[in-house]
Amino acid sequence: MTVTERFLKYVTFDTQSDESTGVTPSTEKQMVFAKYLKSELEDLGLKDITLDDNGYLFATLPSNVSRPIPVVGFIAHMDTSPDMSGADVKPRIVEKYDGSDIVLSADDNIVLSPACFPELRDHVGEDLIVTDGHTLLGADDKAGIAEIVGAMAYLLDHPEIEHGDIRVGFNPDEEIGLGAHKFDVEKFGAKWAYTMDGGEVGELEFENFNAASAVVAVKGLNVHPGYAKNKMVNSLLVANEFVSMLPPDEVPALTEGYEGFFHLVGMEGEVEKTLLTYIIRDHDREKFEARKNLMLECAETLNGKYGAGTVSVTLKDQYYNMRQQVEPLMHIIDLAFAAMQEAGVEPKVKAIRGGTDGAQLSFKGLPCPNIFAGGLNFHGRYEFIPVQSIEKAMKVVVKIAELTARRY
Repeated sequence: MTVTERFLKYVTFDTQSDESTGVTPSTEKQMVFAKYLKSELEDLGLKDITLDDNGYLFATLPSNVSRPIPVVGFIAHMDTSPDMSGADVKPRIVEKYDGSDIVLSADDNIVLSPACFPELRDHVGEDLIVTDGHTLLGADDKAGIAEIVGAMAYLLDHPEIEHGDIRVGFNPDEEIGLGAHKFDVEKFGAKWAYTMDGGEVGELEFENFNAASAVVAVKGLNVHPGYAKNKMVNSLLVANEFVSMLPPDEVPALTEGYEGFFHLVGMEGEVEKTLLTYIIRDHDREKFEARKNLMLECAETLNGKYGAGTVSVTLKDQYYNMRQQVEPLMHIIDLAFAAMQEAGVEPKVKAIRGGTDGAQLSFKGLPCPNIFAGGLNFHGRYEFIPVQSIEKAMKVVVKIAELTARRY
């Protein structure tokens, strides 16, 4: 079975996660996929295969050399985004893409066009896997799983390639931020690992946002509007005043690269009470802390104006920039960089404008940079992945295993 065939099989499993359930895995259908993968790993001949009640699947490709070599791991997540349906995915391959519009659904006029998605032009001549426009594709992160499993099968078929013990880990619930929460790092047993969960070919990432959530609660005072002078406090207006106190240009739509932001993701209320929900992001830890402090200062200012207790801010850190954990171990980045070069891929080291399981795993003691899986336009109907990108990512996994044995 080719790596592409594996991928096309995997996307037939509906594995959306759901943050409302409060259990792990958050959806039973992820466990259905995990059990399928477990049987596939068994058929390949991997060892030490375990699938726990929370849906974490681990396995080992045993070393084929007698000398000690550091155990390296490869990790991908089984769930797909709740943002769009992952059920009844109908993939097709557009062979030798010619650069024109791709009609996903003629009946519903759903078109994947380079006019809207200019990155398509970077893949002219390649074979693109797309959907029918009514679901996401699931390359995030079933492509990563296919690439890892495909690489293990390739190494088994090519015993002349020396490698140490390789640990494989597939986890649930990454898309709802819980993929690493119950990941048993000690049981996994790798010295370091790589998540195969990036986007475009060549991406190599060991920096991500520091992240926090903020809930801003605003209390109002409601009286008859005809007699409200000097009495009424309209929480909706106070909430809008709070929003206006934050830097207007530090929002997702106006930032890029290393620029952080405040993102208002929810607002609901009435005169008596309003809730604002934010996420706060910044790569720089000091700037990240300053953003949180600014929100507290805004609340203090409004409390001075409208009365103590009018505005309260509840902050919760979500994850931190993995760079501080990975930077002392830059040899694992150098290794991935060299593996890409040997696989004919130009490395593109960049910072993630988001989070990854690897960030949380790094702070749990498993340094874990992120490598491209090859897909684009994740989480929506216009998602696609070139066959050639899947093949290159698989080759990078093989090369990392090979270089680890060669260098150690």
